[in-house]
Amino acid sequence: MAAQSHFEGQSVNRPPLFDGEDYIYWKTRMEYFLQGFDFQIWSIIEEGDLVVLNNREHWTEDDRKKISLNCKAKSILCCALSKKEFNRVSACKSAIEMWEKLRITYEGTDKVKETRIDILVTQYERFQMQ
Repeated sequence: MAAQSHFEGQSVNRPPLFDGEDYIYWKTRMEYFLQGFDFQIWSIIEEGDLVVLNNREHWTEDDRKKISLNCKAKSILCCALSKKEFNRVSACKSAIEMWEKLRITYEGTDKVKETRIDILVTQYERFQMQ
């Protein structure tokens, strides 16, 4: 493989790339990146799209800014994903939906997490007995 002069993760202008490996590490780095880039974009990913109630032909300048921020949030997430991961979330309509789909895919639901913890505790107890 040819040496690259610029490695992923060394730029404050480019989000960290997620290729399906080490989700927790990527998730934390992505949170920091988004918060540093624009905290309002992080809020959109965490809480949902900014709501615009007017019809398109009646949008105000504020409505346009909200739509733009919603689109930027989705765009930044898409730029941070490999092709495989992008395909996983490409049908999602909002940034929060994309973020949640990745979270559930790689972390599971709360019930799945509890089950994993129970299994690990049981394995540990069996190991102690042996």
